[in-house]
Amino acid sequence: MPVNLMIVDEDAEVRGALRAAMEGEGYDVSEAREGEDVLARLRDSGVPDVMIVELMLGDMDGFDCIREIRRDHDVPIIVISARDDTHDVVAALEAGADDYVTKPFEIKEISARMRALRRRARLTAERESAARELVLESGPESTLILDRDGGAVRRGSEEIRLTITEFRLLCELAETPGRVLSRTVLLERVWDEGFFGDERIVDVHMRRLRTKIERDPSSPNLVVTVRGLGYRLDLQR
Repeated sequence: MPVNLMIVDEDAEVRGALRAAMEGEGYDVSEAREGEDVLARLRDSGVPDVMIVELMLGDMDGFDCIREIRRDHDVPIIVISARDDTHDVVAALEAGADDYVTKPFEIKEISARMRALRRRARLTAERESAARELVLESGPESTLILDRDGGAVRRGSEEIRLTITEFRLLCELAETPGRVLSRTVLLERVWDEGFFGDERIVDVHMRRLRTKIERDPSSPNLVVTVRGLGYRLDLQR
């Protein structure tokens, strides 16, 4: 089955170049030029398998567009933008993007990152584990469970919505609770060959993960930072 890709960019020339390249690799491509159009299509026509989104949209700030998408959907999102300031990169990832590519870019770089996102999605869906569920936190109110085979995290009866990247980061930490994993190791295991930029992308995704699973994200007990070394998962039982 072809992979459905939506390209969101005001620039028709950029959309056309990406479309030609991606269709050449077997993607089923649709296009949109404005944020409101994107949100309407997601409501009316369903969610694509992956999205490429420009930050500069005529009717809506790209950060806001991504946040709106993330309210209801876990679709992988790659941002493309001429804005290369670190603050913009971090803001896009905080909004919910999975990757960030600055313009001008090589089509082959976009293709590599697309393949990496697809591979991560496939590995998440196919992940096998000897123990189906792992209790991350137990307590009188509700228990936090990582269901690795089912691709879900639940607190009590409520499922917590994680992106593919957030879920894979949590699974990697859960493979060896109590052991510190460096940013480099996490990049190699979660992003595979598809990331070519700053390893601080790990920090951004970890912050987003904490806001979803920690009772107090400002003072995390589960996903702990070990200064100068990396991150560790401390089970709370």
